[in-house]
Amino acid sequence: MSISTTQGKPGAGGEVATRLAFFKGLQAITARIHATKDIDEIVFELSSDLCAVFGAERLSFFVVNHSGTHLLARVKTGRGAAPGARLPIDESSIAGYVALTREALNLRNVYDAAELAAISPNLRFRTTSDTLGGYRTRQMLCAPIIDPNSGKLHGVIEVINPLTGEDFSPVAKEGLLGLAQTLGVAFAQRSNAPAALRSRYDALIADGRIATGEMDDATRISRETGAHVEDVLVEKYGLPLAQIGDAAARFFNVAYEPFRTDRVKQMDLLRNIKREYVQQNQWLPLEETNEGVVLLTYDPEQVRVSRVAENVFPRKKLAYRVTTHCEFEQTVDHYFEPTMESGSVDDLLHDLLEDEQEGSVADDVSAAADNELVKLVNKIIIDAHRQGASDIHVEPRPGKEKTLIRFRKDGTLVPYIQIPASYRNPLVTRIKIMCDLDISERRRPQDGKIKFRKFAPLDIELRVATVPTAGGMEDVVMRLLANSEPLPLDKLGLSPHNLARLKSVIVKPYGLFFVCGPTGSGKTTTLHSILGHINTPETKIWTAEDPVEITQKGLRQVQVNRKAGLDFATMMRSFLRADPDVIMVGEMRDKETVSVGIEASLTGHLVFSTLHTNSAPESIVRLLDMGMDPFNFGDALLGVLAQRLTKRLCKCKEAYQPDEGEVQQILDEYCEDMAGTPDFKADPAAARAAVLARLKAEHGGADGHFTLYRPVGCTECNGGYRGRVGLHELMVATNEVKRLIQERARVAQLLALALAEGLRTLRQDGIEKVLAGVTDMEQVRRVCVR
Repeated sequence: MSISTTQGKPGAGGEVATRLAFFKGLQAITARIHATKDIDEIVFELSSDLCAVFGAERLSFFVVNHSGTHLLARVKTGRGAAPGARLPIDESSIAGYVALTREALNLRNVYDAAELAAISPNLRFRTTSDTLGGYRTRQMLCAPIIDPNSGKLHGVIEVINPLTGEDFSPVAKEGLLGLAQTLGVAFAQRSNAPAALRSRYDALIADGRIATGEMDDATRISRETGAHVEDVLVEKYGLPLAQIGDAAARFFNVAYEPFRTDRVKQMDLLRNIKREYVQQNQWLPLEETNEGVVLLTYDPEQVRVSRVAENVFPRKKLAYRVTTHCEFEQTVDHYFEPTMESGSVDDLLHDLLEDEQEGSVADDVSAAADNELVKLVNKIIIDAHRQGASDIHVEPRPGKEKTLIRFRKDGTLVPYIQIPASYRNPLVTRIKIMCDLDISERRRPQDGKIKFRKFAPLDIELRVATVPTAGGMEDVVMRLLANSEPLPLDKLGLSPHNLARLKSVIVKPYGLFFVCGPTGSGKTTTLHSILGHINTPETKIWTAEDPVEITQKGLRQVQVNRKAGLDFATMMRSFLRADPDVIMVGEMRDKETVSVGIEASLTGHLVFSTLHTNSAPESIVRLLDMGMDPFNFGDALLGVLAQRLTKRLCKCKEAYQPDEGEVQQILDEYCEDMAGTPDFKADPAAARAAVLARLKAEHGGADGHFTLYRPVGCTECNGGYRGRVGLHELMVATNEVKRLIQERARVAQLLALALAEGLRTLRQDGIEKVLAGVTDMEQVRRVCVR
C-alpha cells in the first residue's frame, strides 16, 4: 500500500497524519539499512518498498566509481532499465548534475528545457531509458548520497513519477534527503569496516574487551566442564550479556535483542508452537512488524539454512534478531512460564484460539463459563500477584483488535498479554461473575470485590471497577489487596530526620494526625505502620477502612459499607462509645467526618486519618476551608505527613560524579522551596552555602564530592528501577504552627514557619534520597510538581 506524500493540501489533521505515516514507513526502511553490510543488495530488496513509501512509479540508485569520475547504475526499476549504465559526474545528466553540485533537485517535468535551463544552461535529461522501455519520465526527485561525517560523495538516488500525477511534496523531498544521509552513513561504515569476524566472540577481542588468550581459556573451560562459553565469559571475566550480544550481532549482521520482561506475547504467532519445539530448534517468533515476522534466535545462520521457519510462516517475510544463550532461555521461560494453574498462559490462549476458530463463542455467559477462559482469568490474577503488580487493567478495543491486558508495576503500566477480540465480552462477564456484579448491565459503572481463594489456592482479594467505554465495551480495573502484615516503621524509607520527628509525635496520648497524598501514594501502608508501632496489649485500636487492605493482630477493624448505612462518620461515632484509645479512619472527605475526628481528639483519643491533598501546609488550609473551627482544629492537630512514591534504582545502577553544573541545578531546586524563610530573605547566598555544606557533610564523600547514580537495566528490573521508595514531608503542629492556624494563615506563611522549624519538603526529601543513591532526579521531578 503506497503512502501518498504528493497530495495537494489536506486539512491540518490529515496533513499531520500523512506526514507521520510517511516517516513511519521510511523509518522501517532506514532501520534495515542500518542493520546490513551489503548496501547494494538491501537497496535492491527495498526498491519496491521505497517506491511505495514515496508513492512513486520507479526508482534509480547510482554509486560513485573508484576513481570518482562516474556514476554506476546499481538499481533501476522498471522494464527497459539499464542497471549497468555509466554516467559522467557533470551536467550532461540529472544524476550527474546532482553528484557534481551535491544539491537535491525536485523537477516537475524533465522534458521541459526551460525548467532545466533555469537550473543550469548545460543540464540535460538522458532519454535512453525511456526510449528502451517505452516509458515516459515526468517528475523526478533526486538527492546526493553523502557521508555527513566526512563529506564524501557515495552516489545518487532518484524517485520518479508520483502515482497521483501531482508534484512531489516538500515532505517527500525532506524524506529523500534523510534517506540519502542514512545511505551515506551506511556506505561509510562499510568502507571503514574491519576484517571479517570469524566467530560470534571475535568482536569482543577486536574491541579489547577480552584478550585472545582469555578467550582461548574460556573455550577450554567450556569443553572441560560442559558449561556454555557464554556462561564462562560472564562468570569468570565479568562480561555483560549486552556486550556478548552486540558482538554476536556484528558477526551475524543482524540486530541484537536483549531479554525484556515487558514483552507482549503475540499468540497468533505462537498458536502452533510449543516450548519443546522452540528449545529443540532454537528460534522463537516475537512479533510481526513492517519487516515481517521477527524471529529471536541464538544462531540466525542455522535457522536460515534449515528453512524450517519459512515452512511455519509460509508467504511471510522473516526478520532475524540474535540474542545470547542465556537471554534466549529467559525469553522461552517468559513465554512458556509454568503456573499453579494447569497449563501456561500460552496453552490457555492457544486453546481459546482453537475454540474461536471452531465458532464456539456462542454467547457471553456460556463462553465465560468455558473451562479454558476460567483458567485464563485465574492465571492472569496469579501472575499479577507473583510479579508484584498493584493493578490489572483489562482494555477491550473495537472491531477485530485484541483486548490488551496490562499490569501496573512500581507505578508504571506494562503490557502483559493480548486476548482474541471475540473473547472481550466473555472475559468481562467472567470477571463480573467472580465478584457478583450484574452481567446484563453494561451502560453504567459497577464496583465489586473478588475473594480469590474461592477460585484458586491464593488468599488475596481484588477490588474491581468496571467502566463503560465507547463502542458498547467495558474496561475493567482490578486492584490487588493482599492481606499482608504491616511494614515496621523503620522500613518505610523515612529519612532519620523525619523518622525521629514522627516517632515523637505519634506517641502522644491524644490529638489528630493526618497522612496526605494522591491515590496510590502509600498512605494506608504508612498509617498501618504507625498503628503497628503503637499497637500494645494495653491499647484499644479501632479502624474504619474501605477496603480493609492490611490486617493486624490486636486491631479491631471494620469494613465501611455505605449501602448498609455504615460510612466513616457513623463508624467514628460508634467507636466513641466502644472505649477506644486510638481511632484510625480510612479517609476524611467531608465536614461531618472531620468534625467528629476533631471532637474525638479533644476528648482524649488519638485519631489518625488520610487526606487527598498535595502537601502538609495545604492540608491544613483545606480543612479550614471545609468549615473547621480554627481554634478547636489548632488545639487538636498533632501533625501532617505528606508523601509520594517514586521508583527505586535497581542494584544494577551505575555510579558517576556529577559536574558542577548538575550540582548547582540540584541545589537550586533544593533551595527554591526555602525562598520564604527568614534566613533566605536576610542573606540568600549565606543560606545557600549553609545548605550545601550540610548536604556535603551528610551525603558527600571523604573529599566532599557527591556520588550520584543512573539507571542501567538488567534482567531483574524494569528499565533500571525495581520497587519504590517513599518521599515524605512532615509538618509538626508546634505552638507557633497552632497560632498561625488560629489566625487562618496562608499556605506560604505555614510553609515558611515549618521550614524554619525543621520541615523538609517532598522535593527536598527526594533530593536527599538522590544524594544517598536511592533514586535519581528524573523520578523525583516526576512526582514532586510545584
